Amino acid sequence: MLSKTYPLESNQIADFQKNGHVFLENVLPLEELKPYREAIRAWAVDFKKNQKPMEERDTYGKAFLQMMNLWEENELIKQFSLAKRFGKIAAELLGVKNVRLYHDQALFKEPGGGLTPWHQDQYYWPMDTDKTVTMWMPLVDIEDGMGMLTFASGSQHVSLPPIGISDESEKMISEFVAEHKFPIVAQKTMKAGDATFHRGWTLHAAPGNETTHMREVMTLIFMDADMRVTEPTNPNQEADRQRWFQGLVPGSLAASPINPII
Repeated sequence: MLSKTYPLESNQIADFQKNGHVFLENVLPLEELKPYREAIRAWAVDFKKNQKPMEERDTYGKAFLQMMNLWEENELIKQFSLAKRFGKIAAELLGVKNVRLYHDQALFKEPGGGLTPWHQDQYYWPMDTDKTVTMWMPLVDIEDGMGMLTFASGSQHVSLPPIGISDESEKMISEFVAEHKFPIVAQKTMKAGDATFHRGWTLHAAPGNETTHMREVMTLIFMDADMRVTEPTNPNQEADRQRWFQGLVPGSLAASPINPII
């Protein structure tokens, strides 16, 4: 299934271009998802053992358990993260010939986990265009109350002062979203294997997890295969340049050994 094409409709591509995000049902059927979910979940269980208690973490730390580039360490997760099925969706939504993987990350929001403040992903990425998209796929069924991904629809071209995920970004961006009356869009429920795709500059957030169940989500970040590295404009971008672009110099094609064409 991971090598088969997902049939995108023209109206879904148009919605993505207009709103900066789109919801797609059954991107990976449940039975196909199960072995990958088990591999990712096993990683999360080990990862959680080394984390501070919830009450000792900052806002970012309370938002989720964040585990990155699992595909480098696990062959089964590699099959998932480098799947042509997902990459083709990303390329079609962006309107480009090919995409590369920037990196994957599992985002597990624990029971009682805090909100994910409003933010823009691409603040962290030293890239020269906005041709990026993130797939956000639940590994379990999720519903309102578990921390559903929430978008300010149509905000993908917004220019804001550079700010990372924090209490400050939550205050500043929530006020901005309210002032400019962006429609707030979130699914009521998502089945395991459904997915949302959103652009790198689309404003988004997620409420806390008020349930007793772990919100298990796997994300894949894709970029235009012709993307180039830019001079970092903040310390986070420099850290990303070193890790996800393996230290490639600004101006280089963003094609380190861990940015394969999908």
